[in-house]
Amino acid sequence: MAKTKILFITHEMSPFLEISKISEITRQLPQAMQEKGFEIRILMPRFGNINERRNRLHEVIRLSGMNIVVDNNDNPLIIKVASLPAARMQVYFLDNEEYFQRKKVFRDESGKFFDDNNERSLFFGKGVLETVKKLGWSPDVVHCHGWFSAMVPLYLKKVYHEDPTFKDAKVFYSLYKEDFDAVDTLSSKYGEMPAQEDVDLVDSVAYGSGSYVDLYKGALTYTDVAVVNDSDLNTEVLQFIDEQKIRVFTPNGDDDYESFSTLYEEFAPEEVEA
Repeated sequence: MAKTKILFITHEMSPFLEISKISEITRQLPQAMQEKGFEIRILMPRFGNINERRNRLHEVIRLSGMNIVVDNNDNPLIIKVASLPAARMQVYFLDNEEYFQRKKVFRDESGKFFDDNNERSLFFGKGVLETVKKLGWSPDVVHCHGWFSAMVPLYLKKVYHEDPTFKDAKVFYSLYKEDFDAVDTLSSKYGEMPAQEDVDLVDSVAYGSGSYVDLYKGALTYTDVAVVNDSDLNTEVLQFIDEQKIRVFTPNGDDDYESFSTLYEEFAPEEVEA
């Protein structure tokens, strides 16, 4: 049987950007799966505090030049790539001057959540899927990590579900303890903006107020497998998973690569006889 092709989507990855435990998981898990014979791709934002020279990022001309529409505005998408020679892995970075060229990632110098984090997240989610289409590579599993990729499951299930690149892809969503502060929210506009041109509003209503809990509920509504990476997740999120009867995978530690491998192998494509 052919090995599963896995697309990893994350907002952080070591050594490029290290904010939380997500950065180490998204650094080690793809390498472990690649060493087991899986075919992988990794995409993340090129935030302004990622040093291009030190990390040897360079633009991929053939992938750049697309425009991503968010809130009725065209936004140019630039794709860059860097290699991790020790791991024999490449990482693709999505860049945009307005959304990502800032010294801070999600908060300004005073600690305030950026007002346009909703637009930035949508730009990233749509940009990832359009970039993968342009790569001409069809993943069997799309594995999302962190709240910044929360809209990707909806796009996959309601916008790209008939696209040959993604029509058979299963969605994994890794859950982490990354609660926002009480005042942090992407607002209800987060669910409303995709309805401007991409989806029916009834499909994006699951994202509710744009709070941490609602982001996870929205993403989980369109998720095939919820990966529980932290033991003390928000109880409302866990209750939602139970109520919706979403399949749950709980690894025995972040480095339980054998269990991950077994899970991914369930979604390997069937080999077509010549």
